[in-house]
Amino acid sequence: MLDTTMTAPDERFDQWSSAVAENFVPLVAEPKDRDGVSGFEGRLVSQSLGRAEISTVQGGAVGVRRSPALIAQSDPGHIKLGLQLRGYSVISQDDRDAALAPGDFALYDTTRPYRLDFDDTFAMFVVMFPIDLLRIDRGTLATVTASRFSGRRGLGAVTSAFLGAMSRQLESEPLAGGLPLSDSVFDLLTATLADRIGAHTDDEASRRRALLMRIEAYISTRIGDPSLTVTAIAAAHHVSVRYLQKLFEEHGETVSGWIRHRRLEQARRDLANPTLLGRSVASVGVSCGFVDAAGFSRAFRSEFGTTPSDFRAGARAA
Repeated sequence: MLDTTMTAPDERFDQWSSAVAENFVPLVAEPKDRDGVSGFEGRLVSQSLGRAEISTVQGGAVGVRRSPALIAQSDPGHIKLGLQLRGYSVISQDDRDAALAPGDFALYDTTRPYRLDFDDTFAMFVVMFPIDLLRIDRGTLATVTASRFSGRRGLGAVTSAFLGAMSRQLESEPLAGGLPLSDSVFDLLTATLADRIGAHTDDEASRRRALLMRIEAYISTRIGDPSLTVTAIAAAHHVSVRYLQKLFEEHGETVSGWIRHRRLEQARRDLANPTLLGRSVASVGVSCGFVDAAGFSRAFRSEFGTTPSDFRAGARAA
């Protein structure tokens, strides 16, 4: 946590800009009013949650940019989501500009140059994460970087409300246990992106990818339902079973195999979660869609090379 009010006025801006660059990726910050740098006030609160980093950053009128030279200096390949909390901003990347009001958000890619401009005091909630958490390729994501997602309607409103609540929790105290950021956050974000991509493309391949993203998010929110079937998933998305199967086959997957993998991944996270130690291994399996304890144990061992009980014991010892 950084709060520049505890720093000498003429050192505040440099302290804040250095902290921002160290916390995220190498950046250059430039004050909008060079004569007023000594009065700059900034704040940064950050926490790691598994492979993601969540932060609330506040400051005065400033421009922040990431140049090709800075990318060459350090390129972790992360994606950033910026949710405007107070004030206004413009995020620029890929020849697009996203003008954000409070509640709006946009995504941008640290592997390519970008710029953020804040013309007055502001607060922004930032989630930084590796792209594979979204289950979307970088080329597809590039079609919606620096695009404004409204926080007042549709899935964007749901995503904005969820992230806004997370920012308020971060401001009051660290989120419990430093646990990984829930898959549900990325499932929701993936579904939001899929809606945008599908609605703004005439390319058949892009539409199919957007549909697959929506289906994957749909499955992820119902992973604990043992009655989740290929037929039910196809019906919910108004496609034939064969069309659904072909969507997954195009990416080297089967529908049932993808469901099984997601269930096992969720079970592994739950077994490693210290707040769920009171639940039996069998109960964890049931919550992830495995109705048979022996079948769950066999599937888990086949996937991870150890039994659920041994995995939990090892995670607890670690």
